Amino acid sequence: MSFINALSQLERETLRRVVRIVHMKHFPKDFASDYEADKIIETIGPEAAGKMIKLGIDRGIHNA
Repeated sequence: MSFINALSQLERETLRRVVRIVHMKHFPKDFASDYEADKIIETIGPEAAGKMIKLGIDRGIHNA
């Protein structure tokens, strides 16, 4: 089971936004889907994802 499934909806959306801003900024817009963001999230692991969620909430990215 993926650790993404254990995240709340707000955490998941925040993490996807952070991944799109940081990791997918040079990708074509049509490639930056939830599925592709989730694949990147899976590769970075739960520890890094937790830090990215905190960063996103602290920086107000979750409200963007």
